[in-house]
Amino acid sequence: MNSEYKFDEELSADTDRMVYVKPVLVSDLPSEIQSQVDGVKKMFAVHDADGKQLALVGDRRLAFALARQHDYSPQPLH
Repeated sequence: MNSEYKFDEELSADTDRMVYVKPVLVSDLPSEIQSQVDGVKKMFAVHDADGKQLALVGDRRLAFALARQHDYSPQPLH
């Protein structure tokens, strides 16, 4: 049993560093953000496991790169 407990701890540690990347329509964002991204229709939000938004960027690849640069494991979310 001791080895199973250790495995669970390691799994939890990995999920603590997991973030989710999801597409967001600019039209669904607050007007102050919309006014800053003229001509852009879709952006990508990076969220932690609790749903807190950590970043909002204009490119999917950038969202994944940003997450990895900060030692997170990005996962796509549709």
